[in-house]
Amino acid sequence: MHVHRYYDVDVVNGPGTRCTLFVAGCEHQCRGCYNQSTWRLDSGVPFSLEMEERLLADLMDTRIPRQGLSLSGGDPLHPHNVPHIRRLVKRVRKECAEKDIWLWTGYQIDELNASQREVLDFIDVLIDGRFIEAEKDATLQWRGSRNQQLWYLR
Repeated sequence: MHVHRYYDVDVVNGPGTRCTLFVAGCEHQCRGCYNQSTWRLDSGVPFSLEMEERLLADLMDTRIPRQGLSLSGGDPLHPHNVPHIRRLVKRVRKECAEKDIWLWTGYQIDELNASQREVLDFIDVLIDGRFIEAEKDATLQWRGSRNQQLWYLR
């Protein structure tokens, strides 16, 4: 898996102060997407164990308390990313149980395969659906278009 960008302090992508990871790779390639640079699987840099350790340390840092982790992209549930995302969210859930995990995907919840659905067991909120430019609504919180839904899983 490649990472396009990592923010150790983010107040935009979910509630509270968070760590946010933008992964590379998106099959949807929605017209009007604000993050087109993340579409290619090989954009950004490889997600290393060192980056994972830093992310966990940032989540546990008491100097700047974080509410949780946000996963976006690209698409964290791109088939290539799923094994890596599943491992990461399992680890965050185990080592930072008090933190919430939010995940954005272009897939709708009913389109997810068994492997993608396994990730849902470890996250708190799923925002699903492709960005549809004709349904763009800047007044929506944490979504870009009206068709996208928030699923509170925990």
